[in-house]
Amino acid sequence: MKIALPDADGRMSDYRLTGTPIASGRLGRGAARVVYSAAHVVADPFTANDPSGRAVVDWAKTMAFRRYLHGLGLGIAEAMDTAQRGMGLDWTGALDLIRRTREELPDALVANGCGTDHLNPADARSLDDVIRAYLEQVEAIQKLDARIILMASRALARVAKGPADYLKVYDRVLAACDKPVILHWLGEMFDPQLAGYWGSPRFEDALETALEVIHRNQSKVDGIKISLLDKDKEILMRRRLPAGVRMYTGDDFNYPELIEGDDQGFSHALLGIFDPLAPAAAHAVGLLGQGDTAGFRATLDPTVPLARLIFRAPTQYYKTGVVFLAWLNGFQDHFVMLNGAQAMRPLPYFTEVFRLADGCGLLRDPDIAVTRMKNLLALYGA
Repeated sequence: MKIALPDADGRMSDYRLTGTPIASGRLGRGAARVVYSAAHVVADPFTANDPSGRAVVDWAKTMAFRRYLHGLGLGIAEAMDTAQRGMGLDWTGALDLIRRTREELPDALVANGCGTDHLNPADARSLDDVIRAYLEQVEAIQKLDARIILMASRALARVAKGPADYLKVYDRVLAACDKPVILHWLGEMFDPQLAGYWGSPRFEDALETALEVIHRNQSKVDGIKISLLDKDKEILMRRRLPAGVRMYTGDDFNYPELIEGDDQGFSHALLGIFDPLAPAAAHAVGLLGQGDTAGFRATLDPTVPLARLIFRAPTQYYKTGVVFLAWLNGFQDHFVMLNGAQAMRPLPYFTEVFRLADGCGLLRDPDIAVTRMKNLLALYGA
């Protein structure tokens, strides 16, 4: 099967598909690693709302994708930045999403984003404002008997004067959590408003503050996800975590190595890239649990160039690549996103995502993918 694709200068040439779709397998209970896929949402393309207005979600397609992830045995990281949280999906929509997933998949492994995004950072005047905002979301999520991922706060990054302020806020908020939570350290490449999180622009100083938060509240912390796209920083922190506290990799550039681990430990996974890579993730971690490290790496290593392209700078627009692949793979009938985010990458990005996804077996139905890619090219006049 072939398709004519443009190069960076718009010249068309034939591309012949070569990939074999990855065989689907279910990750069973007691897997070698805890694996969460941070899941996207499907926009309603027929809304009359402007892209800058209130988000409207296609709930049927959004829930169907979550059933698909659960069917692969993967956990779901719900209402996170992959779901365009704070970049199209507001807190009201996020809570509705959390509630629907909890009702529809009561037995699934789900952890839910909890933050302060209903508080405009410009309106935050004090740490108490931030604490109140966190506690409002904590209470709402816990009323659903749902687990929490304690997301980084733009408002806290704005008002905090130093590490002591982070300690005060996290001590208060974690004290209110009724089950151990996953902390979330999101780097500024994902959200520029989080620059200097934990009270310092230097990783070494920020690390000490984050570790102190964990040590002071160890019974309330299941683990921490760090998304800094730097494997050495993750490994350094992983080796200093208290016993029983998990490291969840959020490194969409180096995940095979970090999940495999070394003789001093390994990372679990909470990854946006495991939305489009879901079948590969389930298959690979299943092999790892069987002791087949070579098979694990042979499955995931070829996906890294695709992941690096999807998450290239400006990194916060990686959701565009995630939803593009969901459309190519037939999980939704359109390539429209909340906040008009489908327009945040150029055509050469999409053509290269198509090529790389084919090469590593992530186009599950090549016929559908080719048809939809041709439709996109026609829209661009190619």
